[in-house]
Amino acid sequence: MDTNNRNLGESISRVASGDRLTGAGTSTADKSISELLNSDARALRQSARNLNDGISLINVAEGSLNEQASILIRIREVLAQADGALSDTVRDTLQLEINTLKDEFNRIANSTEFNGQQLLDGSLAASVEGRQHVVVVVGIDSSADGRIDLNEVVDLESTDTTTLGIDDLSVATFQEAIDGLSKIDAAQVAISSARASIGATQNRFARALSNLNVSIENLTAASSGIKDADFAEEVTDLTRRQLLVQSASAMVGQANLIPEGVLLLLQQ
Repeated sequence: MDTNNRNLGESISRVASGDRLTGAGTSTADKSISELLNSDARALRQSARNLNDGISLINVAEGSLNEQASILIRIREVLAQADGALSDTVRDTLQLEINTLKDEFNRIANSTEFNGQQLLDGSLAASVEGRQHVVVVVGIDSSADGRIDLNEVVDLESTDTTTLGIDDLSVATFQEAIDGLSKIDAAQVAISSARASIGATQNRFARALSNLNVSIENLTAASSGIKDADFAEEVTDLTRRQLLVQSASAMVGQANLIPEGVLLLLQQ
């Protein structure tokens, strides 16, 4: 009777929890393997969240670089306007626009950030001290293959006007405007190179995220195959054990009636 009640309780627990590995008779090895697989899956889920944050960071940097590229195009147009036939007043107006555009260019370089991490001020350059590198963990351990160092991958130097060599643009004379055009060309090449690096990193993160999702799905399926209860089997087992308990209870009741029958015979 006690054994049947204990077995019935275990069946009810497995059906209620959906966990096959409950009860005293379950395999310790199965429990260990299931927990290890579940631990790896949870670690990879966090890595997937890290990658999503990394993708968002890269997207912010790309958006700001796109705006800086647009500013350079406009500055180039203004420099191209400064031919030899302009009056000093017109040149002053063009210089004012260039200065304003440079100020906005530097503001973007110095203020672009993601979650407090500066992006375009040189913080993502490979030359930055190692302990200050931005590292995205994409694996289940601390090995080199489980990390992506953005400073090494992107190597993005500061994109302000001083670093790009366009801080002293002038349209005061025709020759200065021509010299400015060559400086803008070089700055555009630098920005385009930075955007190419950012784009390649975007693609890498997207592929890494897809791979992580596949790994998470497979690890979860493997853990479920070991741990999850087969409801058809468990319900069948539960029904059988309920019948055994009920039968045992009925037999106990019948056994209790035997002494009463004997007493009745004696009384007669």
